[in-house]
Amino acid sequence: MNVELFLEVIRNLMTLEVLVAMLVGVIGGIVVGALPGLSATMAVALLIPITFGMSPIAGLTMLTAIYTSAVYGGSISAILLHTPGTPASAATALDGYELTKKGQGLKALGIATIGSMFGGFVSAVMLLFLAPPLSLISLKFYAPEYFLIAIFGLTIIGSLSSGNMVKGLASGVFGLALALVGLDILTGFPRFTFGNTNLESGISLVPALIGLFSLSQVLILVEEMHVKKQKFKGDLKGSVLPSWKELKNISPTMIKSSIIGVFVGILPGAGGDIGSWVSYNEAKRASKNPEKFGKGSIEGVAASETANNAVTGGAMIPLLILGIPGSAATAVLLGGFVIQGLVPGRELFTINAGITYSVIIGFVIANILMGIAGLLMAKYVVRVTEVPNGIVAPIIVVLSVVGSYAINNNVFDVYLMIGFGLLGYFMRKFNFPTAPVVLAIILGPMAEKGFRQSLVLAQGEVISYYLTRPLSVILIVLTLLALLTPLILNMLKKPQSN
Repeated sequence: MNVELFLEVIRNLMTLEVLVAMLVGVIGGIVVGALPGLSATMAVALLIPITFGMSPIAGLTMLTAIYTSAVYGGSISAILLHTPGTPASAATALDGYELTKKGQGLKALGIATIGSMFGGFVSAVMLLFLAPPLSLISLKFYAPEYFLIAIFGLTIIGSLSSGNMVKGLASGVFGLALALVGLDILTGFPRFTFGNTNLESGISLVPALIGLFSLSQVLILVEEMHVKKQKFKGDLKGSVLPSWKELKNISPTMIKSSIIGVFVGILPGAGGDIGSWVSYNEAKRASKNPEKFGKGSIEGVAASETANNAVTGGAMIPLLILGIPGSAATAVLLGGFVIQGLVPGRELFTINAGITYSVIIGFVIANILMGIAGLLMAKYVVRVTEVPNGIVAPIIVVLSVVGSYAINNNVFDVYLMIGFGLLGYFMRKFNFPTAPVVLAIILGPMAEKGFRQSLVLAQGEVISYYLTRPLSVILIVLTLLALLTPLILNMLKKPQSN
């Protein structure tokens, strides 16, 4: 980044709109993450329509701030109520709640906040330095590679986003079928529109996102309306900041967990929950007092919370370079970039460099702001976890309807959102992951265009054409590994269970 670009980025970020958007993203993300049952993915999907009236920098900065803050927010209910606000905080609940029972809940929150801020900051800096040079790879991509990268993204998300590879792939295939709706890319002939002109432009992305992730969550909340929320009955006393000795002891763990989190985040489909568990287990293995883990170890809290926020920046690296999300939340975030007219690849760091670097540095600042806000709110944030579902659900429904309608001022989009909400609800009930559906709707057109152009370029020799291109061969191998790895792991587990 040269001096001129750096000054442009600073000017972009020091506007009232961007600063307010960042603050709203941080506070909103913490609140959503702290509410059990709500997720970072849902928060990002719900607020994408709001970004339409904002500048790309303000809108995307808010979405990335919500993303990282919601992941951190999940630790609050995990520590105080033993109920992870997000899946990424499941490992935090083991030691965090034990510390709360010992009267050290406030200290546990402080360690979680510092760890989350540190992990998020490191991952954001890694994103800033790794993404631009790696984006040079995308310059070598032509029609065959674009087809294969789309297929690779679909297979790896499908195989890793749930415990059942078949269901994950089925969700991806279903999403590809939805991506075919609309006008043919080359001929302009309507496909699968059933005479409805509203479908000629394809499935509208935002109503699909809101329905799958937000409205489906409302239906889950309504289903659980009769279940009384657990309330925090203790008292948060003492200092939110750990002592210097405690901070010194957990520093190596936080550094190691940050590195693990970033690399887990880069792996498409892995997500914050895998990152936190991997780091937690590694911290336990390397600890001088492994017997304390699960019984109130501050190392355990630091490891899991540092890692799950380090995953956020790592997951954005393949997103910005190749358009392959590293998690369900970044799959939705990809929709936010596409809607703003920003296509992942080298152009983000050349033509749109001012916007991209502003969003990345805004992400760095958002993580620092998240840490400060978390420490200031620690004593009072427990009240957020007690908000009843009867209040949360109607608010989400109103925002979902308004957001869907506001895109094109079209009631059809509201009906589409409701349809996807019902679809998302039943998919979740039957353990079908919803992220591959969204990803397929986004990547489907790219895959189709790349494949059909490749057929023309290959002149009838499709297989030999692909095999003579080194990058294509690498992507074919990666795709096969993505498909076969879960099968091999299952086969290895079976003898152990017998």
